[in-house]
Amino acid sequence: MCCPSVTFTVYTPTFNRAHTLHRAYESLKQQTFRDFEWLIVDDGSTDETATLIKTWQQENLVPIRYFPRPHRGAHVAHNVGVNQSKGELLIKLDSDDACVPETLATLHRAWTGIPQEKRGGFAGVTVLCKDEKGLLVGNRFPHNPLDCSSQELEYKYRVKGEKWGCVRTDILRTVPFPEDVPGNFIPESFIWSQIGRKYLTRHVNEVLRIYWTDAPSLVHGRPNPFTNAAGHRLMFLAILNNEISWFASAPLRLFRAAAQFARFGWLSGMKLSAQNEALSGWKQRLLWLAALPAAQIMVWRDQRRQAA
Repeated sequence: MCCPSVTFTVYTPTFNRAHTLHRAYESLKQQTFRDFEWLIVDDGSTDETATLIKTWQQENLVPIRYFPRPHRGAHVAHNVGVNQSKGELLIKLDSDDACVPETLATLHRAWTGIPQEKRGGFAGVTVLCKDEKGLLVGNRFPHNPLDCSSQELEYKYRVKGEKWGCVRTDILRTVPFPEDVPGNFIPESFIWSQIGRKYLTRHVNEVLRIYWTDAPSLVHGRPNPFTNAAGHRLMFLAILNNEISWFASAPLRLFRAAAQFARFGWLSGMKLSAQNEALSGWKQRLLWLAALPAAQIMVWRDQRRQAA
């Protein structure tokens, strides 16, 4: 789709969340800004999700497009959502979360507040989250607004905790998740590390997402290190190749990323020669070599746990 027909696509991946999906629906019914669509990608649910969504479509209070798919994982559902989006900006609203009524209006105001001649260098807008008890998740941004990359937010400003927002759909289409890898999960940092290398984000201190902690979402939970080794290998490789320039600010984080890349490389059957070739520069390779002993220890631990 080349030309957006709405300002926002609110994208919700779901898997057996009929008991929590109403949170997102009630939130979207209450939005004060109405130029949006709700795009639901159902990753193979076996509960009453399809019946529930059909009822909401008949109510016609929110424009809903529903895409049931075979169960293949959150990364494949993400690609479907991005490719099917009709919005200029995409917002991922998990199937067990909600947002405040002013969410879309606030995001739109923040986005259009970026001068048009500079907007091409921005990926989107990021805001704050609160939990179901109303408590702020993580800490606030040091400036309001704060225009910086996602790497600067982490390494320079050291902002912690769950954040949320909208991203340009055209940018997301340039960095899809690979689908030809074993397993059913690739961490989202695979995408954000690539976007943060090229684009700024406007960060505003508005608490818009309600982040429930009572149940795991589609992408939560402890992944099996063997089942999803390839996906984690790709994520840590992306961090190494895109964020190595921040080594002086966070040497331990990047050392851990190098060790985890080697660990998941081994677990996914990637030989050392192939790991070396995947790294994009001598700094990454030097750090990877230094981290190999730590990676080997983690692999031994994984193997013992699997055998237990």
